[in-house]
Amino acid sequence: MTYLMPVETPVAPSTADPNPVVRDREGTLMLLHEALARSRQQEAEQAARDHALVRSVTAGRRWARLARFAARRAERARTEAQTVRLA
Repeated sequence: MTYLMPVETPVAPSTADPNPVVRDREGTLMLLHEALARSRQQEAEQAARDHALVRSVTAGRRWARLARFAARRAERARTEAQTVRLA
């Protein structure tokens, strides 16, 4: 038996759907503007995560620098205290 498949007629650009449908990773149907909005939101969230990571690293460096300064100052205070006691 032979089954004949109907030939799909091409859609003219003027009759094309003005709101093309896009599927996301979960397979949910979304309109194009929804997909673009979701993409922009995901990019903004990624940028925020990157910024938070940079701030965390910068804060760690700042605290390490402060700890080195405090250690040098404490060592200098110990040396001066020993010098005063000996004199």
